[in-house]
Amino acid sequence: EVQLVESGGGLAQAGGSLRLSCAASGFSFDDYAIGWFRQAPGKEREGVSCISSKEGHTFYEDSVKGRFTISTDDAKNTVFLQMSSLKPEDTAVYYCNVVVYSPAGTRRGDYWGQGTQVTVSS
Repeated sequence: EVQLVESGGGLAQAGGSLRLSCAASGFSFDDYAIGWFRQAPGKEREGVSCISSKEGHTFYEDSVKGRFTISTDDAKNTVFLQMSSLKPEDTAVYYCNVVVYSPAGTRRGDYWGQGTQVTVSS
């Protein structure tokens, strides 16, 4: 069973930094994308950043480019999101997500963590 456990959320002041971690277990896939979504009150969940397992390609939502950095550990079973220059509009629940792909490139599975709250005060 795949489990994703997030940590590192909390309260930060505008301009400050936080680092989120997501530890994945029960994981033995070759082709997947792992990353972060967020959902602010009254808004839809949106993709923030992700990284592919094979090529290491990264994606960043426009509003976080240049401020957030996604990375993985050597074993690729923990993904980090370094968030800098935080803004009040970054306030949201941040969810870790893994999308698994078949060798043919079709989506095989979609897994979510329980979420961690990030609050940025002005």
